Amino acid sequence: MNNSQQRGATERSQVRRSELIATGRKLFADTSYDALSMDDIAKHAGVAKGLIYYYFKSKRGYYLAIIEDSVADLVSRAADGPDLPRAQRVHRTIDGYLRYAQHHQAAFRTIVTGGVGFDTQVQSIRDAVRDELIATIAEGAYGRRDIPPLARMALLGWLSCVEGITLDWLGHQELERDTVCALLMRMLRGTLGTIEEFAPDCPEPPREPMPVPVPNPACAPVEA
Repeated sequence: MNNSQQRGATERSQVRRSELIATGRKLFADTSYDALSMDDIAKHAGVAKGLIYYYFKSKRGYYLAIIEDSVADLVSRAADGPDLPRAQRVHRTIDGYLRYAQHHQAAFRTIVTGGVGFDTQVQSIRDAVRDELIATIAEGAYGRRDIPPLARMALLGWLSCVEGITLDWLGHQELERDTVCALLMRMLRGTLGTIEEFAPDCPEPPREPMPVPVPNPACAPVEA
């Protein structure tokens, strides 16, 4: 086989692997991990079961590959717009995060909650996502990804709130995405101000006009 044929075979293999992952993302979006057998997966994918074993070794390997693909998608969407001004980039990061969660709810819940039971490998993937998102926020806020431990800890606390709020938002769908995004931006502003108090080498970025959230009638003051 010459080099051209090898490249063609490799490209076809990558395409087939990507197709299997895309199928898996749809399957696990509607069905739990334990409820799907390899026979079920092969039937839905329209391939022989052996082909899935060839690419992923096992059902767990297939599931982990799906999670990693979802993670790459989430991080890519959140980090979009690197050439924007800092404040706009932070807003784009949070909005991209919420958009991904809204349109890929099953994958998002898997990433945030750690998947099936307590799986150290899935937990490791989730931690890597958090580290990358924190670095992206730090770059947008401070122009650098390398920040002191205290600043990282504070941003991790904020991100944990983001995860909880997003899960609750997905479960109720009572607020517009723009409103949730504006809320998270204001919470981040408070976190950045607190970081500056403890770590003066991480000054709070200049404040810029923020999106105005849509009023929630349920929170309107009661007239006397």
